[in-house]
Amino acid sequence: MVNLSILRYMIQFFPSREIAVQILSLSIHWYGLLYLISFWIAYLILPRLGRKRKLNLTHDDWASLLTWAVVGVIVGGRLGYAVLYEPVYFLANPLKLFAVWEGGMSSHGGFAGVIILLSYILWERQISLKRVADVVVIPAAIGLALGRLGNFINQELYGTVTTLPWGMEFPLADGIRHPLQIYGIIKDLLIAGACFWYLNRKPICIGRTAALFMILYGSLRFLLEFIRDQQYSLFDLGIITLTRGQMYTLPILVLGLFLWVKCKDE
Repeated sequence: MVNLSILRYMIQFFPSREIAVQILSLSIHWYGLLYLISFWIAYLILPRLGRKRKLNLTHDDWASLLTWAVVGVIVGGRLGYAVLYEPVYFLANPLKLFAVWEGGMSSHGGFAGVIILLSYILWERQISLKRVADVVVIPAAIGLALGRLGNFINQELYGTVTTLPWGMEFPLADGIRHPLQIYGIIKDLLIAGACFWYLNRKPICIGRTAALFMILYGSLRFLLEFIRDQQYSLFDLGIITLTRGQMYTLPILVLGLFLWVKCKDE
């Protein structure tokens, strides 16, 4: 018989807000668990979505691409956070770059990391980047929604003070705040739905589903930044003041608009 008291000592569920499971000294954070779920969802749905863009890739092919995407998200997200948000701190503490369990990831850096790495891998394997991008953006949007769920569980990235009836209290914030994480979940799921609808639309325009993702993500993220509690300095452009999130989101929006215009129906 297994001694249940020993098992309870070895395995603890929800020992803190940030940690989902702790097995002895190994802590599985909500972020890690939700990232794992998002990549599992991508692995399940990408083969079927890929057929809509005539991508005859096997589950093993998609698993390989997803593995590289994971590397791109982690490396790009961490480097992006260091360069875009905390350059002084990481210049003084370069080894902290590897301490990803302490938090600090940039979605913009993650985007860049995935695009750069997958572009090279797909070029090497002679697979169309635009066709892959059209289908990858759907599980990517779902993954972003799960990431915002992680923010909500951790009670971080909340919004500004509000008097709206659905405002919420957060441990590290004064007053009633916008539940910005929930807004983000809704935003990303709507983007996933819109991209799935457009992927099935005819006539087919290769690359435009990916462009739609960038346009929707860029514009909606830009708007949500107005009610996000800002922890970093703003960019004063003279005629307008932008948050860092807005500044870093603008290239995504511009690239999406460019790809949309350049796309031609097949």
